[in-house]
Amino acid sequence: MNRAEKAALQLQAVAVLRMLKETRTYEELSDVTGLPAGDLNRYVNGHVLPGTERASEVVESVGREALADELVARVEFDDEGYVDNSEVVFDQSFLDLVAPVAAETFEFESPDVVLTAATDGITLGAAMASFFDARLAYAKKSKETAVEEFIESRQRLASGIELTYYLPASAVDAGDTVLVVDDLIRSGETQELLLDIALQGDADVTGVFALIAVGDEGMDRARAITDAPVGALTTFE
Repeated sequence: MNRAEKAALQLQAVAVLRMLKETRTYEELSDVTGLPAGDLNRYVNGHVLPGTERASEVVESVGREALADELVARVEFDDEGYVDNSEVVFDQSFLDLVAPVAAETFEFESPDVVLTAATDGITLGAAMASFFDARLAYAKKSKETAVEEFIESRQRLASGIELTYYLPASAVDAGDTVLVVDDLIRSGETQELLLDIALQGDADVTGVFALIAVGDEGMDRARAITDAPVGALTTFE
């Protein structure tokens, strides 16, 4: 880890601690993190940065648990099981915290491209792409008028509906490494199409990540396609 990477990790840990501090006293924050209240005060107020080992622990363990709890509090399910995660996908500052935690937790290799599906996956994709300094690409259910060449993937769903996604062919180059992300994974159909698009583009998949997994079907479906890490911030059964 070079000096810039260490500084970025330390700042990410401070951002996680500041988020936690919004609803806690320093003593309560100490109980959550296991760190002395005095040290936490100095970190949160910017007087000193945590060491890299402590910062990594905050981001990977404390950060994931805290963000998962916050995510659960913000997500709502209706009587038919549909998910309302608008309070998450519209909060870019929250998603900017998710990116380093996901990267640290699931050990995703730094990709050339972060690939997602329009539209709800775009804000998460932007956060992940910014963190990795990667290009953002998003597949859509319709073709862009001015684009001539597309990578196209389609699938007929159990309901009989045909689902098709299109990505401009120039968005992914052969040999690129691609991280597939989305806000939600349930059946895994969207992720399967995104993975197919990446593979059609002769790219190498470095991982699959979702904010929310509903059940295990979608995660298992993704794991059947790629040997790369597959993970979600939180899972609802």
